Amino acid sequence: MSSEERRRKEKENRKNSILKAARKLFFDRGFKSVTVDLIAAKAEVSKGSIYLYFDSKEEIYTQILISANIERHKDIEDFAKKEGTASELLIAFAKNYVDFFLDNNELFRILMTFMLNSENMNLTEEQNTQLIHTTNENIRVLSKILQKGVDSGEFRSDVDIRREQYAVWGMMNGIISLYIYTGAPEKRTERIHSIIRESLLNFSRGIRV
Repeated sequence: MSSEERRRKEKENRKNSILKAARKLFFDRGFKSVTVDLIAAKAEVSKGSIYLYFDSKEEIYTQILISANIERHKDIEDFAKKEGTASELLIAFAKNYVDFFLDNNELFRILMTFMLNSENMNLTEEQNTQLIHTTNENIRVLSKILQKGVDSGEFRSDVDIRREQYAVWGMMNGIISLYIYTGAPEKRTERIHSIIRESLLNFSRGIRV
């Protein structure tokens, strides 16, 4: 490895360390209570080092979600091309979605904070646009699955794809929100999966031909 590659690797590792520390702080304290000084202390770097990589706390927050959205999209973008009926793919997609956030529940809290309080976060127009775009890219995977169901004759031709994709996405997030931090930890995964599965089965029956 050349010295230039080593420096690039070190910079990337330091940036990731800052993002990891910030994600934990945002989860524990909420967006408003976290300062750049706290992030620097948590990441064990100087405050000046933070500003070598990010312009503001808002940019750090934004990058956490954008990076997660991009990571998710790589994993799910071809979901509609998988074998199976649209109903089966909706359930498989939901399982993938739930498992991702059960493994990253700090990230789920941050995502929900953005969705519910974005107007209070003082994001730049560009930051807000990036977050909305990358989030919508992942939601649109649901529209592709629903369209597959319409094209195959499984779902009714008059189904409002745009409306129903948000209905499914909202349902999944709502159920995760209800149970991800409550009840016996050993039962949370099974409970969330079973409720979402049953909800999607009912949803599919409602739009089936």
